Amino acid sequence: MRPQLWRPRAGRAVLALTAVLSFTSVAHATKIERVAGPGGIEAWLVQEKTVPLIAMDFAFRGGAIQDPAGKAGVGNLVASLLDEGAGELDSNAFHERLENKAVQLGFSVERDHFRGYVRTLVENKDEAFDLLRLSLTAPRFDGQDVERIRAQVVAKLTRETTSPTEIGRQRWWAAAFPDHPYGRPVEGTLESVPGISIDDLKAYTRRVLARDNLTVAVVGDIDAAGVRAILDKVFGALPAKADLAPVGAAHLENLGSRIVVDLDVPQAVVTFGGPGIARNDPDFMAAYLVNHILGGGAFSSRLYHEVREKRGLAYSVYSSLVWLDHAAIFIGGTGTRAERANETVDLIEQEIRRLADTGPTTDELAGAKSFLKGSYALGFDTSSKIAGQLVQIQLDNLGIDYIDRRSGLIDAVTIEDVRRVAKRLLDPGLLVTVVGRPAAVGVKDQRG
Repeated sequence: MRPQLWRPRAGRAVLALTAVLSFTSVAHATKIERVAGPGGIEAWLVQEKTVPLIAMDFAFRGGAIQDPAGKAGVGNLVASLLDEGAGELDSNAFHERLENKAVQLGFSVERDHFRGYVRTLVENKDEAFDLLRLSLTAPRFDGQDVERIRAQVVAKLTRETTSPTEIGRQRWWAAAFPDHPYGRPVEGTLESVPGISIDDLKAYTRRVLARDNLTVAVVGDIDAAGVRAILDKVFGALPAKADLAPVGAAHLENLGSRIVVDLDVPQAVVTFGGPGIARNDPDFMAAYLVNHILGGGAFSSRLYHEVREKRGLAYSVYSSLVWLDHAAIFIGGTGTRAERANETVDLIEQEIRRLADTGPTTDELAGAKSFLKGSYALGFDTSSKIAGQLVQIQLDNLGIDYIDRRSGLIDAVTIEDVRRVAKRLLDPGLLVTVVGRPAAVGVKDQRG
């Protein structure tokens, strides 16, 4: 991901555009149209006529897992460079066009997807979508820009070699998926990034950015006819089919291990996790509620209550469900004083075992349901958030009516469901990484 996607010279125009984004009403989020362009490219559209803004989000399947072997970070460099000049426009000219029209344009990569967005005032939409088209279909990858962005990435990776949070996160993923692309850092490594060539960047764009693995959402002051024209204008020249390398199912390994990384810092950073439940699994919503009760509910969760409130071991502690195309995981983390790391890890494991054995209470389930239904609207309070949500709903294959059905799916989960699923989700055991200089952590598998 590019360290700075938006440059400050746009100043007041950016602030004005950001302000416009915040006025979209959540009530319009459920009025979704399926729109197909003449070339067969499809988008979900939410019309919002109250503000003169258009927000588009899109994603291509095949993110960092499509980096070539030994060259982790290719997709991240591509995402950082697509807006650094395209077609006849070099980097400076490209950004001048963006800034003169107050257009926001950005790209990012994650393990399974390559994502992008554009935000524009209606009066500037032709310029905005033309710049997006150029960035996707005719990126320059000029040598000086590649080296500048590469240097930024290397500097960031160098800083992360002393960050206990980043070290713990990377060691957890590497241990969980040692023989799978999920185990590689999305941004690459200090060894891999210097070896990425311009040819690698061009090859990645040809293989991954294609029409058949594209998902699009548009929100704003635009009708279906306008969206159809934009779809073909922006994406029509992309290859018809992606050329993705096959990726097998990922199985989480090293459960039951505690990996300690020795780092001279006063606080120990703990990352813990285990197998999760897939997004299309019938038990997913019950698992979502179980996770909220355990560690996803911020100030109301069991982990927060036991680890922080009762014992003062940490400022925060969390858990979450992560669903990927080839695996699903349950993951969490906290930070604590080095001399109390053993106590903290043991307490987290104890609470997870207790919830697996006895399940949530009826009061906990009722509270989790109420919160997860009531807070959902916060994900739809801006045009940008709505566009992002619509892309994710499509990627998860939840159906165009999911927003309307979601509360009913939550209400349908019974206490018997969450007690059964708590055992399924939390019983398999944990992989734990601890970064710092903790006292004895009951280490089963120590790797410095």
